[in-house]
Amino acid sequence: MKIKAFQALAFAILIAMSFGTTAKAQQNSLLDKVNLYMGTADDYGQMTPGATVPYGQIQVCPDSKPRQHPGYDYEVPTISGFSINRLSGVGGSGCGGNVSLMPDATGDNVQLLKHTEVAKPGYYSVGLSNGVWFTATADRRMAVEIFSFPSKEKAVLLLNPRSAFDKVFGASFEQKTETMGQGFAECANTCGRGHYLLHYRLYTSTPFVLDTIADGRKRLTFPTLSARFVEVRIVVSTGFADELDKMNEKAVWRTDIYDIMERAKRQWERLLSTVEVEGGTADQQTIFYTSLYRTFHSPFQVTDRNMTRYLGTDNQVHEAKGFQYYSSWSLWDTYRTKFPLITLLDEAHSSDIMQSLAQLYITGKKDWSTNYECVPTVRTEHAIATLLDAYRQGISIPSLLDAYPGMVAEVERLSLKSPDQCLEASGDFWALGQLAKEQGRTADANKWTRRGEEIFDSIWPKEFKDIDETYTKMKGNGLYQGTRWQYRWGAPMYLPRMIELVGKKELGEQLKTFFDKELYNQGNEPDIHVPFLFGRLGMPQLTGGIVRSLATESITHRYGGNDAYPTPFVGCAFVNQPRGYCFEMDEDDGAMSAWYVFASIGMYPLVVGEAVYELFPPLFDKVTLHIGKDNKTDVIIKTEGRTSPKQPAKRVTWNGKPLPTFQIPVKELKKGGELVFKF
Repeated sequence: MKIKAFQALAFAILIAMSFGTTAKAQQNSLLDKVNLYMGTADDYGQMTPGATVPYGQIQVCPDSKPRQHPGYDYEVPTISGFSINRLSGVGGSGCGGNVSLMPDATGDNVQLLKHTEVAKPGYYSVGLSNGVWFTATADRRMAVEIFSFPSKEKAVLLLNPRSAFDKVFGASFEQKTETMGQGFAECANTCGRGHYLLHYRLYTSTPFVLDTIADGRKRLTFPTLSARFVEVRIVVSTGFADELDKMNEKAVWRTDIYDIMERAKRQWERLLSTVEVEGGTADQQTIFYTSLYRTFHSPFQVTDRNMTRYLGTDNQVHEAKGFQYYSSWSLWDTYRTKFPLITLLDEAHSSDIMQSLAQLYITGKKDWSTNYECVPTVRTEHAIATLLDAYRQGISIPSLLDAYPGMVAEVERLSLKSPDQCLEASGDFWALGQLAKEQGRTADANKWTRRGEEIFDSIWPKEFKDIDETYTKMKGNGLYQGTRWQYRWGAPMYLPRMIELVGKKELGEQLKTFFDKELYNQGNEPDIHVPFLFGRLGMPQLTGGIVRSLATESITHRYGGNDAYPTPFVGCAFVNQPRGYCFEMDEDDGAMSAWYVFASIGMYPLVVGEAVYELFPPLFDKVTLHIGKDNKTDVIIKTEGRTSPKQPAKRVTWNGKPLPTFQIPVKELKKGGELVFKF
């Protein structure tokens, strides 16, 4: 249903008031505890406040000029337009930024009026320096944008068909009817690796005239405009141009913007309400729910609109048999935290997500993006461990057996050129050995397990056993993004072997030195699991205090994403403000957000694939997880007798019985019950 009777600014204000009022009317609305501006300034997170829904490929947001990796920079008011897609917190050159619309005749020096900017889950609005007011919401495949102009005479939109965050291989846009145009953009994915192809249709609430201006942009004018606003709906396909040809324009307009906005809010409320926290400061609760929100941005559900087919990475059309297909991965970062968390909290979608990941081994998987992606995506290393972890959590993955030959082919081509590649490969072989064991492939299980051990033993004693002055050097001896200190802990599944080589007590003392001398790097993923090693070295009482410091206190950061800082950065790694992370710390598609969630609730998946959590006192006094397929199984995590924030727990009980170690299998946790840390 098209909106017809509103005037410019009043229309946008009405929507904003409706959003805020409805949210606040819900008792203790969790949407109010999400700060979408956290981590959006400069190079302190690389996140954006765009309008989006969980697992939706649409994220409507302004693109700053000049832009940061994700397009938006809170501290840059000048914009190049409003685009419809991007990834959250990725580094490199980013990807997305397509179908950019600028509500201005020239597009020169148009700025956001920052004091007017409003961003909530599923909603974004802002006033512009040229008198235009912009409002947006979204569903999984449609951007809904309203441009309210200061006068009918100034109603013009400039469309850039070639807008993107990286190289564009091809793009076009043509008018098809008086209120609809159709286009495509084929672009490079993050860091120039692989391609994605976007097909879209742009619908307007009033007829437009299209012409091309000097710089290749398309100009839309509205000669019969009766009001002072234009509503635009941009519908994207998931790799199929013919999908758009079958669309009914009436169906595009059937639902009004209010209902779309309300639906987005309900989707976010459902996922945010899977965790309830009590205690902590207001800022800590905001950082927590903002982090939980960021966890569910991707992967994107990209089955076609009839829910029957999807475009595979082999550029072939595949039937979606009994599941919905997801794409958009950044597994090198996210396998460590984000996907174990999604598997725990959103079991209803986890089977389809893992089935989609398994399908990559059938349709053609590379470590990075292929040339046949239907959405922006990044990389897929360590998918075997991700699938193993989900399987051991009880998630159904029907194609796991069929994916096995592709997994074998993947590990057999792993690079072993640098020490970090060897460590990561040893972990991949371990995961394949464990998966083969689960599938009853005893000979293969022994083979791959032995191969992982061989690789580990070929590199760890030589490169990481004996500590010397070179250990603090970033990228020493060919390491990718870390020091030898940071990477020496990079294969936690082989911790028993490290203990054999060094001794348990000595290794524990070395781990303490690692933190005492501020050699840990919260700004990148290679060592984010290291604070949770203490329990397996007989010192579980140390974990909680260190994790709390990393999550809540000002600490000294000696390293950024790619190098040591010339002068150490001193500050909190997680802050409720636009500069929300330490400098150069990308949020990395939910990896760091999920780390904060785990750190706050008192459990962490140290070895992805074991499906076992390390336990430590939670940040909050009480945490309630609502898990299971219907989210009706409750796990209560609470503290008894804690008198100071870093006080070590003496023991932990599960359903009233003491646990022998500070660990719990996820399958046991999923039965529901009460986990109590006693001080």
